[in-house]
Amino acid sequence: MDKLKAFEAFVKVVDTGGFTRAGEALGMPKATVSTLVQDLEAQLGTRLLHRSTRRVTLTADGAAYYERCVQVLDDVREADESVSSRQGAPSGRLRVDMTSAMARYLVREAVPDFLRRHPGIALELGCTDRPINLVSEGVDCVIRIGAIQDSAMAARRIGSMRFLTCAAPSYLTEHGVPIHPQELRRHRWINYFDGSGVVGWDFTKDGERLALKFDGGLALNDSNVYEDACVAGLGVGQLPAFLVEWHERAGRLVPLLADWQVESFPVHAIYPSSRHLSTKVQAFVEWVAEVFEGMPAMRR
Repeated sequence: MDKLKAFEAFVKVVDTGGFTRAGEALGMPKATVSTLVQDLEAQLGTRLLHRSTRRVTLTADGAAYYERCVQVLDDVREADESVSSRQGAPSGRLRVDMTSAMARYLVREAVPDFLRRHPGIALELGCTDRPINLVSEGVDCVIRIGAIQDSAMAARRIGSMRFLTCAAPSYLTEHGVPIHPQELRRHRWINYFDGSGVVGWDFTKDGERLALKFDGGLALNDSNVYEDACVAGLGVGQLPAFLVEWHERAGRLVPLLADWQVESFPVHAIYPSSRHLSTKVQAFVEWVAEVFEGMPAMRR
């Protein structure tokens, strides 16, 4: 039995919650994963997992063994990375996920630079606005806006996302230009909603703060579609400042309520917590931080 492969299978079953998903993540048949775990249990003389038709859970022995397996696998990865870093540039597959609007901008403006700098890295860029389980989905790093949701993950703040209120010229020609946030109640607005509901609109001016929430109208949960709705003139929206500035230069959007600041949100690179950060993840995080530092709308 390949002990390391068995460790990987066991850990992946626990992380993903089942043999089928573990097999998909590891690129091997479910039966192979099951055999590896069974052989491991037979060698140890104890059951590591409680199995049922719906879920897989750890036994007391399994919980203790899982922690040691994770540590061993981290040690092996750290050893591999230390040799690779001495031999040359970071290499291998790197799976990253970020919001679709951010990915769209970076692919258009900056990703070619990363690929030139790190030709040995095969970048797989996922574009989603939903929460990602890094471990079970096999993702190395995610870039997310706002507060960190999972305290078990490691995170580095790499920027700050500033938002601007905006609308398309065609919309403003038909409906007029609002000069105060309260006037938005007489306008069409485009809301963004996530798992907790519709996101509110916060404005600040000279110490005065307005927290507004508009019910009804159009609400979307995809950042690309939200951006398209603003550009199409469907209403007033709030977009990242770097997107508004880009569309403004092309005459597609007009910034509104310039005297009223919109809340900014921290941007973090989030990755699995371990004692060693792989060189390829480190290279990507350093690069994204550098890109954001060069964007006034994204600087910390």
